[in-house]
Order: sequence, then C-alpha cells, then structure tokens
Amino acid sequence: MGKTPAPTNLTLPATFSARLFDGARKVHLDAGQTLFLVGDPGDGCYWVDEGLLKVHVISPSGRDRILAILGAGTIVGELSMFDGAPRSASVVAIRASKLSFVSRAIFDEVLHAHPEIYRELTIILARRLRDIDDAIAATSFLSVKGRASRALLALADAFGQDVGGGRIVIRQKVTQSDIAAMAGVVRENFSRVMHDWLDRSFVSRKAGYYCVENKSALEHEGDF
Repeated sequence: MGKTPAPTNLTLPATFSARLFDGARKVHLDAGQTLFLVGDPGDGCYWVDEGLLKVHVISPSGRDRILAILGAGTIVGELSMFDGAPRSASVVAIRASKLSFVSRAIFDEVLHAHPEIYRELTIILARRLRDIDDAIAATSFLSVKGRASRALLALADAFGQDVGGGRIVIRQKVTQSDIAAMAGVVRENFSRVMHDWLDRSFVSRKAGYYCVENKSALEHEGDF
C-alpha cells in the first residue's frame, strides 16, 4: 500500500493530440470556474493547454474528494466519448486555465480516420482507473499519514522538479485543502500531519510551493 501512485499527468503523444485537437474551439476558465458538473451531457472532450484542473466528486454529506489533478498536456472528459454516458465527475479550474474543445462528432471522425489514437487513449483510461482503484484501497487500508503521503508523492511524481540533493519541488501551487481532498482525509487531520512533516524536515514550503525534502521518509510514512 505504500507504493507511490502513478503520475496524474498522463499525456497523449504530440502527434496524436495535434490530430485530435487541430482547429479545436478555445475555452478559458478563471480560477474556481467549473468546466462541467457530474451528470452533465458528455458532448465533447478537452485538451489542457495551460493551467491546472481538479477532477472531483462530492459525497451526499458534502465532502469533497479529488480524483485527479490535471495540468497542461492532458485530456479531460474523454470517458464520455467512449460510452456516451453523462459526466462521471465534476471538473473545476484550480487556477486560470486555457483549454481546447472538440465535439463528440469531431472526436469520432478523427478516431475513425486515425484508429491508432484509440490505443493511447485506452492506456490513459486504464491508468486513471488504476489510480482510482489505488485511492479506494488507500482509503480503506492506510492510516491518515499513509494517505497524505500517497497524495503528496503523487503530486511530486506528476509536477515535481528535481532541484538536487534528492529534493523535489512541486511546481504547482496546491492548497492543503486540495491535497487533503486527494488523500480522502479531513483538512484538519492533514494539517496536523503536514506540521509534523515540516518539523521533521520531510517537507518544506516556500512561497506557496511544497518541496519533498526526504522522499524515502515519506514513502516510509505511506507504509503504515
């Protein structure tokens, strides 16, 4: 269970994304703006050109659970393109974002002309489903520290930059609330864990950016 999840940013090869989103309509989102809600019609899919989005669901009790955080170079809303069903989750911009939109009709047309794109899309779908499976297992079996470690290391894998000495800076500003929602823990509990890690120099934070100072120590935390 201590295994670090796969990176959140799974991308299409540039040649395939160019074919699929050539001439796509541009969409701009402000921070906090919703792209679509769970249950909305799956009328098309998006390519993230710039920015940061969260894919999330809200429980009947009102608790937020983030399923993925997606940055530039990723596809959003592709699941509905395969099964025609409504959106299975909501997507909101964490910060100002620019996207490219293609309709279902264009999506089907391009994939009919270039069926090799199917393989790349199914790999992305499979990896995201595996990540969700891992997240469910983590919620069931890992401690609060284990879940928090898993979420932070996933962000480091997806958006991290090695700055030497084994230190990894997460080059996206993500709030404690969002990381807690990724981990499936209450924000107050996550905050206590983070304070402990800051005190022990496992993690540092400067100008809103988190830095993993001791990856092996965090991985060990995820074993509990």
